[in-house]
Amino acid sequence: MILFDAECPMCRVYTGAFVKTGMLDANGRSAYQEAHAGTCPVYDRQRAVNEIALINLENGEVTYGVKSLFKIIANTWPIFSTLFALKPFVWLMSKAYAFISYNRRVIIPAAETGFEYQPTFKLHYRLLYLLFTWFCTGFILTAYAHLLVGMVPLGNPYREYLICGGQILFQGAAICSFDRRNMWTYLGNMMTISFAGSLLLLIGLMVSRFFQFGPLVYTMYFMAVAGLMLLEHMRRTKLLGLGWVLTITWVTYRIVLLLLILNLN
Repeated sequence: MILFDAECPMCRVYTGAFVKTGMLDANGRSAYQEAHAGTCPVYDRQRAVNEIALINLENGEVTYGVKSLFKIIANTWPIFSTLFALKPFVWLMSKAYAFISYNRRVIIPAAETGFEYQPTFKLHYRLLYLLFTWFCTGFILTAYAHLLVGMVPLGNPYREYLICGGQILFQGAAICSFDRRNMWTYLGNMMTISFAGSLLLLIGLMVSRFFQFGPLVYTMYFMAVAGLMLLEHMRRTKLLGLGWVLTITWVTYRIVLLLLILNLN
């Protein structure tokens, strides 16, 4: 039986996929919020919250994190057993798993149920997530900026990175002014929105490879994506109980930067 986080939409989806594909039995998964201590008296409940736990109900053996996933996959496809036994591969995948697991609540947020155990916050994984999303967002925006020439001046190669990084600092200062406790949670959510928006802009970049539309079309698409980002920002701040202040500062920052860019042309 695999113990998953019922408050995490991602966890529900992929463990549900294990069941639907027959990799786990129909009763082969259970939310750790609903699991009784008697299910396995020796498993580490806090570790099971941080790293998904797989319990052998016959002998009580417990594996955690990426090793749990490897065991499920190898049981279905034994051909992967050799790969999953390679220590460098296991180490690399364990780091990738931890990167996602410790940031899962800001990648796809959900209202907490008040369960006694919550994922441990690890600052270095959150900082790494902010750096990763900042770099990816800046890289994609820099490429997309070429499609806007004629409507928005191109600027230097580092402009989009500076704008994106500046918003992290600006919004960080804004939330520190009234709710420092939720700063890292909010910044993680904000950068997920920025990263998701940049991924949508990849559609425009791919279209530009095959069709020669004018800058007005790509600008309108950019504005549509920005509108979706605004709606998602409003939804997430409401979910976090942070009110309207951060949405106002988020929009203000972007409008001021746009005016500066246009006036400096």
